[in-house]
Amino acid sequence: MTFQSLGLIEALLKAVRLQGYETPSPIQQKAIPPILEGLDVLASAQTGTGKTAGFTLPMLQILSKNPVPHRRPVRALVLTPTRELADQVFTNVKHYSKFLDLRAAVIFGGVNQNPQIKHLRNGVDVLVATPGRLLDLENQGHLSLSKVEIFVLDEADRMLDMGFKRDIDKIRSLIPSRRQNLMFSATFSREIKSLAQTILQRPTLVEATPENTTVEAIAQQIYRVAKEKKTNLLIKLIQDGQWQQVLVFTRTKHGANNLCKKLESARISAMAIHGNKSQGARTRALAGFK
Repeated sequence: MTFQSLGLIEALLKAVRLQGYETPSPIQQKAIPPILEGLDVLASAQTGTGKTAGFTLPMLQILSKNPVPHRRPVRALVLTPTRELADQVFTNVKHYSKFLDLRAAVIFGGVNQNPQIKHLRNGVDVLVATPGRLLDLENQGHLSLSKVEIFVLDEADRMLDMGFKRDIDKIRSLIPSRRQNLMFSATFSREIKSLAQTILQRPTLVEATPENTTVEAIAQQIYRVAKEKKTNLLIKLIQDGQWQQVLVFTRTKHGANNLCKKLESARISAMAIHGNKSQGARTRALAGFK
């Protein structure tokens, strides 16, 4: 199967080729056609499956076929749980809309709002946002969501985990009831299905992988170890294995900071990334990891 066979227009096909992609992933094959038909979609897809292009490409095509060149109200709203994901989705939108007359912007907290307000005043077709900053700027009167045609909830399961249900409900009250809705989640949990019932209209269900499965390319091992020995074991594994790039999850922000100090003491370069860090520090940590 090719991207062309999915019904995408030449401007998008050209942008896809420029990104080096030739064959659509399973989630793209399953999600793009029903989205192009204007249907609501509930999709289950893990990170790294190409889900962002799965909703971005058809969304851009729909918007490009019905242009609103003057004033450019927000016509597509993509809601994400974190700043980093918002920036990642925005980058995808920019890449794929390279040959289209569409404008996009991203807004999130932790940074000065004035540059974001300036972008909004210039008019945007696609807005990628985190809930807090979106509601903040809307409350200040810097943006209107009354013309939204496509509403996307990306990583909806994480949205619920992070306590954004009330914000999502508030945002829903600000956008038109007649709209296309797209929900992407890693799983079809009971909570996700419940949320979907309040947002989606007769949705098409799309699954790229069986529910609650792990990525096949990842080999997993479990070490049963006393709590006080965890850090020393981690240091030994990194040093003995000569691991060059390691992502470690900790239970708390304080724990992440402490672990970084201990790794640095063992001459292993490390940086922490969590909600108490400034956006600049988070961006530097991600850049350093890449």
